Amino acid sequence: MKKWEYATVPLLVHATKQILDNWGQDGWELVTVMPGPNPENLVAYFKREIQS
Repeated sequence: MKKWEYATVPLLVHATKQILDNWGQDGWELVTVMPGPNPENLVAYFKREIQS
């Protein structure tokens, strides 16, 4: 059975691509982006498989 770990990351609007690229290079897959606590804030949810 696969096991996953998850991360929640605030996204800065002026650096969204760079932030997503950095997490992707570390093996994280973007699951979704949701509104944050303020209208101008976004939160990215990532997952990656845990290698045993």
